Amino acid sequence: MANGEKSLVIVESPAKARTISAFLPDNFTVEASIGHVRDLPQSAKEIPPKLKGTSWARLGIDVDNDFQPLYIVPADKKKQVSHLKKLLADADVLYLATDEDREGESISWHLSQVLKPKVPLKRLVFHEITREAIVEALENTREMDHGLVQAQEARRILDRLYGYEVSPILWRKIAPRLSAGRVQSVAVRLIVERERQRRRFVTSDYWDLKATFKTTEGETFDATLAELDERRLVSGKDFDNKTGELKDSAQNLSHLNGAETQALAERLKGVDWRIAEVREKPYTLQPAAPFTTSTLQQEANRKLRYSARRTMQTAQGLYENGHITYMRTDSTTLASSAVDSIRSFISKRYGEEYLSQESRQFQTKVKNAQEAHEAIRPSGVFKRPRDLASLLGPDEIKLYELIWKRTMACQMARARGHRITVRVAGAESVFQASGKTIEFPGYLRAYAEGSDDPRAELADQEILLPRVLEDEEVSIDQLEAKSHTTQPPARYTEASLVKELEAQGIGRPSTYASIIETILRRAYVVRHGNALVPTFVAFAVVNLLEKFFSDLVDLQFTARLEDDLDEISLGKRDSLPYLRDFYFGGGDKEGLKELTQQDIDARESCTLRVGEDAEDRTINVRVGKYGPYLERGTERASIPDAMAPDELSLEKAIEILETGSQANELGIDPETDKPVSSRTGRFGPYVQLGTKDDDEKPKIKSLLPGMNPSEVTLDEALALLGLPRSLGPHPENGEEVMVDYGRYGPYLRCAKDTRTLDKPEDVFELTMEQAVAKLKEEKKGRGRRTPEVLKELGKNPEGTEIKLLKGRYGPYATDGTINASIPRGADPQSIDLSHAMELIRAREQAGPRRKKKAAPKRKKAAKKRTKKKG
Repeated sequence: MANGEKSLVIVESPAKARTISAFLPDNFTVEASIGHVRDLPQSAKEIPPKLKGTSWARLGIDVDNDFQPLYIVPADKKKQVSHLKKLLADADVLYLATDEDREGESISWHLSQVLKPKVPLKRLVFHEITREAIVEALENTREMDHGLVQAQEARRILDRLYGYEVSPILWRKIAPRLSAGRVQSVAVRLIVERERQRRRFVTSDYWDLKATFKTTEGETFDATLAELDERRLVSGKDFDNKTGELKDSAQNLSHLNGAETQALAERLKGVDWRIAEVREKPYTLQPAAPFTTSTLQQEANRKLRYSARRTMQTAQGLYENGHITYMRTDSTTLASSAVDSIRSFISKRYGEEYLSQESRQFQTKVKNAQEAHEAIRPSGVFKRPRDLASLLGPDEIKLYELIWKRTMACQMARARGHRITVRVAGAESVFQASGKTIEFPGYLRAYAEGSDDPRAELADQEILLPRVLEDEEVSIDQLEAKSHTTQPPARYTEASLVKELEAQGIGRPSTYASIIETILRRAYVVRHGNALVPTFVAFAVVNLLEKFFSDLVDLQFTARLEDDLDEISLGKRDSLPYLRDFYFGGGDKEGLKELTQQDIDARESCTLRVGEDAEDRTINVRVGKYGPYLERGTERASIPDAMAPDELSLEKAIEILETGSQANELGIDPETDKPVSSRTGRFGPYVQLGTKDDDEKPKIKSLLPGMNPSEVTLDEALALLGLPRSLGPHPENGEEVMVDYGRYGPYLRCAKDTRTLDKPEDVFELTMEQAVAKLKEEKKGRGRRTPEVLKELGKNPEGTEIKLLKGRYGPYATDGTINASIPRGADPQSIDLSHAMELIRAREQAGPRRKKKAAPKRKKAAKKRTKKKG
């Protein structure tokens, strides 16, 4: 470091560059590549003119020439590449300090190919951004790992082939703007399969009795009926969690209905009771391993309600600013120096009794040690969360605290306690109560998994029972019959989907955030609360892929791809034969190219059978170009957008067909003599004037908010159909004044001047006098409707107010100058100041949106003049 050579260090991001600069002397220049500087072309205009006529140009991969990729420098990176070349011209040595994973290695390799350095090139790797780590990395530089580069390139080529060959089939057969992907399609299949289970699930009822017993000392405890006539009572675990039906093994158990349970409760009120058994067993609880990428995403989703993307963006900021170690890792191991620091802190902070007897090491599932050297932990000197509170944003401090507590807990002593079971007998029945005591909290003092408040978690984990002895008499204080209904399998949340993908060995945890964002953006999935609900389009896509591309969405096949890529990165396998086998096939195995040339009839894939009605007419869901709809013979009815697939029962489908396909006739319009009806469509209830059989297209108008479609009268329907309503000429300028209800609510218009009305009823009640006054009010938003403020988020470091607004195309965050859309599917209420600032920064870095070129106007053909005769 001190030899005086001019050194250029290149990292991926400006934030990382700023942090590293603080640890290096003045002869080091640190600059960011701002991500990848080369990639496959994203559009036809990026393909060099000399290659545009080739058969492989669309793919960007010459499949007939050893899968040679076509790499280009995107237009938005050319300026930065030029800047890096200028800096390199004055440097004596080049350090490539990109991340230590496959993607980071690939970025470094592409930089070397684009910059073509004539000075020594050194690969600089570290897993935390601290002075000590940077100094050690400079003293231990290495060569480029071409195994990692080859594996990343193989993955990129494979994903391009998969997406570019299969996605167009979905466009043609189902709907435009869909996409297929090696991991995303499997993720969608998992979510759809869970929804299929929910649709097949048959709810079952079972009953039990809850009793409150009182001891001779006056202490009370609750117990539940466990046995009746020496037969165990049916409980939730006796039902198949996939079908909802009683398991065969539970057929000989007592299964009570409501009437039987009520009668039993009456019989047991006068029975004598005694303690039949008291069982006490010790238990210990061991802390979870320190965070990996996957477990961090899962826990942040459970405890902080962060999406996978939000978690990774926040963790990226913490890493680049030197607060945590590298956040893309599959490893649960910790460096020995880190373990020593943790154990020293625990001993001082909590006492020796809270320290595990020996350094605890955790098993890791990592298959490629070069991808993850350590688990995610605080870097450097393990600063406490309160020491960083003034430096970090709200998201960052919450996530840092989660990481800090989990790291501390992993080296703390186990929690110890006792589980107690008490059985109370009387007449032909036995009740059971369970309790738990915590004698020593151990690691729970620092971190309780799944809870934000360890003290609250400790309280929840303790269920105290009074001290009782066997044969002791007790009395019943209360007795209540309880009804239970089996519940279908829970839908995936982001946390449980990430857990399942990792368990199946599908994809990499570092890619899960982008995968989830993709399936939300493509509308394969929508969020209901924290649950991921598949759409009917997702059902159609999965049906098609399962039938015609079964291997591509097979869990084991997809997991094996990951193993194969790992072998390539370790140098145990060559990528070229692997890509040939995947694309062209061999022997009895069909390759991707052959699979995409199948004759595909999408009708079956786009049809979801619901059932038969009382007249044996089949009812199906069809996925069409404009959305899903119900079909029964020649009848059609749109399915409401908000309806989840598992909510569409046969009864509900019949109801929608009856209300949607059969109009509720309200009467005849006296002016046109046409029928007026109320109906329900895809976008909700509306009224209609005329029918499709008329020469003119029927006029329709949506109901106002609060109007009940079953209670709409003819007069109300005619008033709606009469919109827009004219108030007459403006008394000052003579222009006609109109009121109407449009897509964005009620409004007033006079020539080109518009104003938003306060309430929907104004379209019927507003007078000319009120309209004139409204038009004189100052127009907000530069002539546009003033956006609704959804949330005041606070001020950024520059003191500018950051707000969350409701826009025409959805919610967005703004600092008054830059507007950043909230990602599709994200809950706007979950966006805080830190997340909004990240979105605004990302939007600012992306630069101005390109305007679409206006289509050239066609010249009108000149009319031929004909000479008049005579």
